[in-house]
Formats: sequence, structure tokens, C-alpha cells
Amino acid sequence: MQRVLATALASALLLPILAACNAQPDADTAAPAATDTETAAATEATDTGTTAAADALAAAIAGDWRDPANVARDSARHPAETLAFFGIEPGQTVVEITPGGGWYTEILAPYLRDGGHYVGAIWADGASDYYDKTNAKLREKVAAAPAAYDQAEWRAFDPKSPQFGPAGSADAVLTFRNVHNWVNSDTGEAYFQAFFDVLKPGGTLGVVEHRAKPDTDLETMKKSGYMTEALVIELAEKAGFELVEKSEANANPNDTADHPNGVWMLPPGNRHDEADAAKYEAIGESDRMTLRFRKPEA
Repeated sequence: MQRVLATALASALLLPILAACNAQPDADTAAPAATDTETAAATEATDTGTTAAADALAAAIAGDWRDPANVARDSARHPAETLAFFGIEPGQTVVEITPGGGWYTEILAPYLRDGGHYVGAIWADGASDYYDKTNAKLREKVAAAPAAYDQAEWRAFDPKSPQFGPAGSADAVLTFRNVHNWVNSDTGEAYFQAFFDVLKPGGTLGVVEHRAKPDTDLETMKKSGYMTEALVIELAEKAGFELVEKSEANANPNDTADHPNGVWMLPPGNRHDEADAAKYEAIGESDRMTLRFRKPEA
């Protein structure tokens, strides 16, 4: 499986090199219009590059280093559709915010390993016992599969004053199901500003978050773990981002977003009485917004 991944990644990375070799220097006079043959060739090259990247992503998702319990959740988390929507490509520098147990790390780090750069932004040691235990488990995971994770970088940050790397250094910042934590700790604005700062102009911020019904009040959001799209968009736009597009890749119409103990009653949290297990299993994982933002060029 690792050989398949390496082959797919190599194909994805070779295409830009071949394209660069064929590039012509700028001339003082206007270039002649492209012929139909040239246009068709360019389109074919683009399509081939897109296919190679998709194949590389599929190989990463199918990797034998992934935890079987995580693989079982692919149908709920839709990694191929989600990462394609965010425009993540093998040659990019991507910062994943608080990867937790490494669900997306298992896919992103190998996918970016040979031509790009995966950065996992983790809590600084000593921030809390919970954070320390989570970091320890993640380190155990990556140490057990060096062929998949040996090129990954781990950047520790202060959760009260987050910074995620040199300004303008990342092509994309991704955060999965985290925004409610920052809203609860009143650090949402600081996080989104830090995302903006680390991204290159034109860079992408991809957000997946549990989705509350429109007009849900702030206190209900904090208690339930579900955020309104309006609140997330407000946080992003206040930091300077532009909303590019919304996706329903992670939507779940079975989820009412109204549960006595919040989103944690649903899988995989399952914080409910045993008698209610079938009920919440039938609902599935939460209804989630999937939003793509862009840092303006200037």
C-alpha cells in the first residue's frame, strides 16, 4: 500500500516539473493565441494533474497504517470529498490545527509527505493534563509508523495566545470540529487571526464544525457544542477572510442538533444511557458545516 501511495504521489509531483520545463520566457510582444491543439493539450495536462492528486489522496485514505476504527468513520467524515473541496494538493504546506488523536493526520501527513509539508499544530506541553495525554497518544501513533509520518512537523502553541508559524508560510490551514472549544474559551477571534497570519496571500482556510440551527443563541451554542454558520463566518471575516464556498459534504439531515447533553451524545462520543444507544447510532455523527475561506491577495 505504501508503494501505491509513493507512486501516486510521485506522479502528482512530477507534473509541475514537466510543465515548468516546457514553459517559455516572457516576450516584449504579445504571445500568439493558443491553437486548438495547444488548448486541448493544456486541458489534458490539467485533468491529468487533478487525477494524479486524486489518486494520491485515495492511496493515503487506503493506507494500511490507518487505525481500523478511524477507517470505519470514513463514511461519516468524507475525507476525499472534504479535502478535495478545500483544494488540498500534494505539493502544499498545510497546517492542521489541534489534530487530537490524529484522524486526519493519518491521511494528510502521508499525502503531503514527499512533495508538500504537513504541520500538526499541537498544544504546548503543560497546558493541561488532557492536552498532554492527547499529545502523548498522538506521538505514540506517529512513532509506530515512520514511513507515513517521518516528514511531519509538530508545532506547539499556547492555547491562550495561539501562533502557528512564520507569517505567510502556509498554503492552507485546516480545522476539524474545533471551533466550539474556542468559542467556549472566548479565544475564537485570536485563533482565526492566527490562521490569517500564517497563511500566504490567497491561502485557504478550511473549517468543518458541528452546525447549529440558524439563530441559535450563544449560550445554547456553548452548551451544545453546535455553532451557527453565521458565527463561524463572522469570526473568519473579522480576521480578514473572504468566504469562498460552502459544501454539504458533511451534512446529516438526521441530526436535529438538539440533544440533552449536546453533540457529545452522538457517535463517536456516545455520552448517553445504554438504553439510548440504538437511537443515537441511527442518527449518526453530527450535522456539520464545511466552509472554505480565502485570505485575500492584498
